Amino acid sequence: MRCGTFNIFARVRSAWTTAKRYRPIALLATAWVFSYSLNAQELKASLPNLDLILDSLERTEEQNPALARPYEVTWQYKVFRADDPKPSSEVTAQISFTPPDIKTFKITEEQGNPRGEKIVTALLEQEIASATEGHKGDISRSNYDFVFLREQNLGVVPEYVLHIIPKRKEKGLLLGDIWVDAKTYHIRQIVGVPLKSPSFWIKDINITVQFAAVNGMWMHVSVDAIATVRFLGIYTLTGRDLEPPSAASSAPSP
Repeated sequence: MRCGTFNIFARVRSAWTTAKRYRPIALLATAWVFSYSLNAQELKASLPNLDLILDSLERTEEQNPALARPYEVTWQYKVFRADDPKPSSEVTAQISFTPPDIKTFKITEEQGNPRGEKIVTALLEQEIASATEGHKGDISRSNYDFVFLREQNLGVVPEYVLHIIPKRKEKGLLLGDIWVDAKTYHIRQIVGVPLKSPSFWIKDINITVQFAAVNGMWMHVSVDAIATVRFLGIYTLTGRDLEPPSAASSAPSP
């Protein structure tokens, strides 16, 4: 009986010693979990409200004078084959817009490989189709789901970076990211992949579009694209607005 009692006391002492030995580790682990939980809550609380960002973004887009003013712009496109530093084609196009949804284009100059004109024409036809469809291609909650990624201040003004996920598989909708001016709520950049190719000849295309203020209107001023052209390989396209838009003198012919 005394031996059994001694064994019981020995086990209790061993358990107590073990508890004392690992107690600091347990306390440290508990403190870490508690601290992580608090930090996660603080981080979540400090994130900008996505709905408020989208409210301001959609309101700003709706009030953009570029949607209500007729204008004409001249763009120059350069098409490169693979990694060739010299363009294989150069294409100049005049683009006209008459609100609310009439957009046309005309190729005014073309040099080099005729494939370049086909690539540019495919992209411009998609742009015209998007204008004709009205708000179906807008960066808005009716067309996209949004995920807040981060806030950054790499340029002149802080920006919100949002991930955009199309709600439908349609031409003109992109899966990618947008950069939103945190002060004006204008979209400054879009980087994405079309869910549907703009042409049978173009596939696996990645597009980057830059926006800026031009004559009181917020417009896209450059486009860069890398695409695989069916049967021909990889091509790169760059497009730039050559001059500020001028007021359209008359409605363009359909």
